[in-house]
Amino acid sequence: MEAVPTQLRQVLSELLAESLRIPPPFHTPRRVSGRTRFPGKVTAVVGMRRAGKTTFLHQLRRERTPEGEAPLHAPYLSFEDDRLTGLETRHLDLLLNEYDRLSPAGPDGAPVMWCFDEVHLVPGWERFVRRLLDTRDAQVFVSGSSAALLSREIATALRGRAWQVLIHPFSFEEAIRHQGIADPPDLETLPRDERLRLERAFSAWLATGGFPEAQGLDAASRQQLLRDYVDVVILRDVVERHSVSNVTGLRWLVRHLLGNAGGLFSVEKFHAVVKSQGLAIARDTVHRFLGYLEDCFLVRVVWMESGSERQRMVNPRKVYPVDTGLIPLFDRTGRANVGHALETAVLVELERRRLDVTYVRTRKGYEVDFLVRSADGRRELIQVCADASDPATAERELRALEAAGEAFPDARKLLLTLHRDGIPPELPDDVAAEPAYVWALK
Repeated sequence: MEAVPTQLRQVLSELLAESLRIPPPFHTPRRVSGRTRFPGKVTAVVGMRRAGKTTFLHQLRRERTPEGEAPLHAPYLSFEDDRLTGLETRHLDLLLNEYDRLSPAGPDGAPVMWCFDEVHLVPGWERFVRRLLDTRDAQVFVSGSSAALLSREIATALRGRAWQVLIHPFSFEEAIRHQGIADPPDLETLPRDERLRLERAFSAWLATGGFPEAQGLDAASRQQLLRDYVDVVILRDVVERHSVSNVTGLRWLVRHLLGNAGGLFSVEKFHAVVKSQGLAIARDTVHRFLGYLEDCFLVRVVWMESGSERQRMVNPRKVYPVDTGLIPLFDRTGRANVGHALETAVLVELERRRLDVTYVRTRKGYEVDFLVRSADGRRELIQVCADASDPATAERELRALEAAGEAFPDARKLLLTLHRDGIPPELPDDVAAEPAYVWALK
């Protein structure tokens, strides 16, 4: 191994020693569907900026460390430290040598859990991580900017040895736990005052969103914070990374998508609109921009259900922001759109549960928000409506569910409303209904 510059050696040693001495910071624990590690693979923690990837790494370290003890077998290093500028892959062996010196193998026999944050800042980090897995009894967790750790790029760099864990902003359950509100043991028999408290908390969460730093802020401060998030995504994760020159066209697209949460998006129609405003942008560029925004987790895309790939491609797709707090930033009405926020919250929760999601348009033109497939093949049709207590609204929403049910007879049918008072007084025998906050807490 080539000599490590003295200053880099000292900084690496100090950072490693500090991570082994100081207990991991405590944050609201996150609940992630599925397993967080896989034997012989690197766990890549991904998600939109500021969603909580670093705190999740520390959560894993806490789980690995007995209470009250130093995290001797869970070293952590953030390569964002400016003192590590110029660090190269060939210098990283120093970490292993220093770890052996500072923390010899313990009696528990468990592998060392290495956590590398912002690891993409070290060129060629993938080779070091692969060697670490091959030559040591180790688990490796990496995190970094969403653009630098794209799942397809990780898969290529690590040659199939990556296991991805997606971190979203706080779910409703995580948000109320963050506020100190206990998760009720029985949602079906809640006293009225507890139910109203949860309903108010759910409405507040829809408006605030789930980004951890946004919790508890006043509306003006929250919107400024979230605008900064969006700007960083645009400039750092898209413009800089992909050398985008048409920044104006990109910003138009972001405003359109975030201001029309859950709306049908057609590249052709968007292209025609911006062209009528005198903005030059090619259709292929719009397709490419949408892919960039999805890659960095700013938006989520839902395709129309179809057995034909061509039909899926030519029909409009539905696009949602990754968090409900982003919707008011670009909503042209200036009003809180509870319906769009509720539908967005349901979609993100379905993705959090790692379910396959499409939307349904029947032959007669009825639309159902989501067709959900679980890993075991079960299907569910979900219609989201903030308030379906009005007979005309209930008839419209239930008719769409029944029409879609004819095309998918094995699918369970579910209507989700904002509050319990929004559930229609009468429902078909094959349709279930419940408030979205109850569904989200299950």
